[in-house]
Amino acid sequence: MKKRAYLDGCAVAHALDLVGDRWAMPIMRELMLGPKRFTDLRASLPGISANVLTQRLEELEAASVLVRRRLPPPAASQIYELTDWGRESEILFQVLGRWACRSPTMQPGQPMSSVSVVLSMRTMIDRSRIGDLDASVGLRFGEEEFRALLRDGDFTIDRGSAQGADTIFSGDQNALVAVIYGGQRFDDVAGALQVEGDLALADRFVRLFPLPPKAPATYPADKQG
Repeated sequence: MKKRAYLDGCAVAHALDLVGDRWAMPIMRELMLGPKRFTDLRASLPGISANVLTQRLEELEAASVLVRRRLPPPAASQIYELTDWGRESEILFQVLGRWACRSPTMQPGQPMSSVSVVLSMRTMIDRSRIGDLDASVGLRFGEEEFRALLRDGDFTIDRGSAQGADTIFSGDQNALVAVIYGGQRFDDVAGALQVEGDLALADRFVRLFPLPPKAPATYPADKQG
């Protein structure tokens, strides 16, 4: 069935034609830090069906947002990855993420994928809090590893070995989310998250990502009074 389009000359409307369908942007999010196989995408998006994932991948490929290719032997797996233009969309995720964090109806505590957690750090980092920090932080979530660098008032985080970092967080990424964004203490999530290395750095690191204030809640006129 042919996709419905807005038939509107506004570039925002065209953007929604490209990525406005359900699951399109979460798929793009999961590919933002590098290519993944079909099975990896399904594992990181547990609510999506195989049929819908196949359809969205085909649509995003047709729109030149992503490409698929086959790895050479011995892997010989088919993978999906964003095009250079597709990766430019990270700014959309950052702006939407910061805007949505202010929503008075956003419910905390929903699960996040490893990639989603890392991208949230890229989005929410308050560089004014970094100060004189010169350190590396490793993240191990299952088989996925990431490395963050704090230096000269700047912050970068991407896929990379956590080995040898000054502080290493290992375990459930949602336990780390509970500490960073939910106000939990490390002791509260000790069964799900392990912290190795410089504990003072770990404590300072999780305070670098303040959430913006919530927008005021409003109610329909017939609900007021």
